Amino acid sequence: MDNHATPEPEPQYQPNHEPKHEPTAAAPASTGHWERAVLEKLVLSTLTEQRTARRWRNGLRLAWLLVFLVLIWFGFHKADPSMDISGPHTAVVGIKGEIASGSEASAEGILSALRSAFEADEAKAIVLQIDSPGGSPVQAGLIYDEIMRLKKKHDKPIYAVCEEECASAAYYIAAATDQIYADKASIVGSIGVLMDGFGFTGLMDKLGVQRRLMTAGTNKGMLDPFSPESEAQKAYAQAMLNQIHQQFIKAVKTGRGDRLKEAPDLFSGLFWNGEQAAALGLIDGLGSVDSVARDIVKVDNLVDYTQRENVAERLAKRFGAAMGHAAVGALTSSPSLH
Repeated sequence: MDNHATPEPEPQYQPNHEPKHEPTAAAPASTGHWERAVLEKLVLSTLTEQRTARRWRNGLRLAWLLVFLVLIWFGFHKADPSMDISGPHTAVVGIKGEIASGSEASAEGILSALRSAFEADEAKAIVLQIDSPGGSPVQAGLIYDEIMRLKKKHDKPIYAVCEEECASAAYYIAAATDQIYADKASIVGSIGVLMDGFGFTGLMDKLGVQRRLMTAGTNKGMLDPFSPESEAQKAYAQAMLNQIHQQFIKAVKTGRGDRLKEAPDLFSGLFWNGEQAAALGLIDGLGSVDSVARDIVKVDNLVDYTQRENVAERLAKRFGAAMGHAAVGALTSSPSLH
């Protein structure tokens, strides 16, 4: 029996296995690096979009400016027919609509076109293409007299072709030409003068409206639509109309000569169709611009010399001024060949 006892194990030191808390790394000086980067991107993107938008706006403004300049150029540029003419041709001058100062059928525009046509060496004849109900006797008289002068100066034939209407002042002008042609259904004639207006005195009495008109001169308020009609002033106006009518008749007789037939209503203001007008000697036959150029002039190449209103002139007209003129014209009277 062993007397040596087994020694007991000596106690050993057991380390503490609790989790160690290592020191946390220090936070960066600024935690907003990524936020700043995003903001910078947003700002750059916004600036880029603004620059792009600004370029587009400037480009559009430049484009509109170019369009405006082109319109202005075309507006003020009036084409000269003689610049584009080569070879013999029949010159055409249109008279469309009411014959009045400031209109497309004014004496100023028509006479300028007529002079260009008469002076053009390659223009073998002139054809007035007329579609007008009439208008101002003054404007018609100016055109009539100038046609007579140009015929003598240039010894070049001129014809008139009536389309839908060739009445009153329009026929006044046509009578200055060498020959007149029309369609069988055209309206021709109306050799007369009128002065129209309104009278509101009866209506004013019913409404209790009193007219207060002050004038310096006995006849200064003549033909005022809001004042009672004066028999003396009415007789004066009628005498003036009769005189203008005689001027019209003289011009027609001078232009048409012995081609006119005797008819009691010829100068009464009546109008006729083309066939009737031919029978009365008011026109020389039935025809159109093309047939006159082809069969009478013998040159079917047509060149239009008509001066038309350009863009700038149309823009220059004010709507308010036009409306005011129309309103005044409705309340006042002036001689008219209609």
